Amino acid sequence: MKLRILAAAVSALSLAPLYTAAQELIQPIKPPAQINIGMVELGKKLYFDPRLSKSGFISCNSCHNLSMGGSDNLTSSIGDKWQQGPINSPTVLNSSLNVAQFWDGRAADLKEQAGGPIENPGEMGFTHTLAVGVLQSIPAYVREFKQVFGTEKVDIDAVTTAIAEFEKTLVTPNSRFDQYLLGKTDALNTDEVAGWKLFKESGCVACHNGPAAGGTSFQKMGVVEPYKAKTAGEGRFAITGKDADRFSFKVPTLRNVELTYPYFHDGAVDTLPEAVDIMGRLQLGKKYTPAQNAQIVAFLKSLTGDQPSFAIPILPPSADKTPRPTPFN
Repeated sequence: MKLRILAAAVSALSLAPLYTAAQELIQPIKPPAQINIGMVELGKKLYFDPRLSKSGFISCNSCHNLSMGGSDNLTSSIGDKWQQGPINSPTVLNSSLNVAQFWDGRAADLKEQAGGPIENPGEMGFTHTLAVGVLQSIPAYVREFKQVFGTEKVDIDAVTTAIAEFEKTLVTPNSRFDQYLLGKTDALNTDEVAGWKLFKESGCVACHNGPAAGGTSFQKMGVVEPYKAKTAGEGRFAITGKDADRFSFKVPTLRNVELTYPYFHDGAVDTLPEAVDIMGRLQLGKKYTPAQNAQIVAFLKSLTGDQPSFAIPILPPSADKTPRPTPFN
C-alpha cells in the first residue's frame, strides 16, 4: 500500500511541470464577461434568418452550422447559385477570441465580419441595402430593433452589431482539458497527457496557444516543407501586400477540432491523424510515429467543450410588402 502511495506521489511530482506549463500556455474558455441579452436574442434571429440572402435560402448558420461545430464540414461552402467558395469555412465557435476574422484577417472583429458574407456575390449574394430593406419591411423586426437600439430605423450597423453580440456567446467551456487546467488533473487519461506533452515539446504551442489554442497570430503554411494547397489563395499577403505575408494564414483554433473537419484553409485534409502528420512534417520537421500521432489526436479531442445550447429562434413572418427572394436572377 505504501509503495503504491509513494509511486502515485512520484508520478504526480513528475507531471507537475507539464500541468504548470499547460496553465501558462492555454487558458480555460470562459463565458463572455458582459453581453446585452436583448441584442443577443435579436442577433440570434438574424443569424438563422435566410432572408438576409438573395436566394432566401442561405443564412449565417448555413456555413457556420451550430449543430456541426460551428462549421459545415465541407471543403468549401456552397453559396448563391450553388457557387462553391474558394476557402474552407472556419468555425464560428470561440471566434470572439480571434485576433481578427477570416483566414486572411481582413475583418478586425466579429461586427465587421458579419457584414461581409451578406454582400459577397459568391456567398449570400445580396447587398446591405436590400437585406436591410427586407428587415425594414417586417413589422416584428422593426419593433425588436426599436426595443434593442431605441430607433425604428434598421441599418446594417445595427444588424452586424446584433449578430456579433450573439456570436460572442458561442463559446465552448468545460472541455476535459479545461477541467485539467482548472485543477482536475485526472480529467485526462494517460494517452491524452502524453499527447499534450508531445504537443508542447514539439513546438505546436508556439502557434496554438491562448484560450482558443490558436487564432492569435498569422503564420506561413509550409515552413520546413512547402504546402501544396488546393486553392490559389495567398493568405495575409492579399491584405498587407507584404511579400513576407505570402501564404500566411490565421492560425485556426484547435478547440472542438474533432468536429470541424475537413482541415486547413483549403479543406484538403479529412482526418485528424492526417492533419497531425502533415503539420508535424511541414511546420516542425517532425515525423511522428503512429503511436505518437494517436496520442496527439487523443489530446486534441480533449479540447472539445460544451456546445452552445438554446431554443432555435422562431423568425417573424414576412409581411405582404416584404421583397421576395430572387434565387435565379
